[in-house]
Amino acid sequence: MQRNDIKVGYQTFTADGGDAFGAVRAVTLHGELVVYVENAGEFVVPLDAVAAVHAQKVILTNSKLDERLRLAIGHAHDAELPSS
Repeated sequence: MQRNDIKVGYQTFTADGGDAFGAVRAVTLHGELVVYVENAGEFVVPLDAVAAVHAQKVILTNSKLDERLRLAIGHAHDAELPSS
């Protein structure tokens, strides 16, 4: 997998077949991704955290993400919860 395989707009996941939590905003020349996480903003992700790229999806390795990003991913869909 190379940096050129990833395009702006690709959806981001921590598991193939899971829910998307955001999208790629930029691919830097320094080997990093800028990922927008729903309800949390932008995060910089090292390219070595990318497990796979296919079908306009970027699968990230959860254990290679920083704690702040993992927490944001866990809350990415909070606004979608139905009100009681």
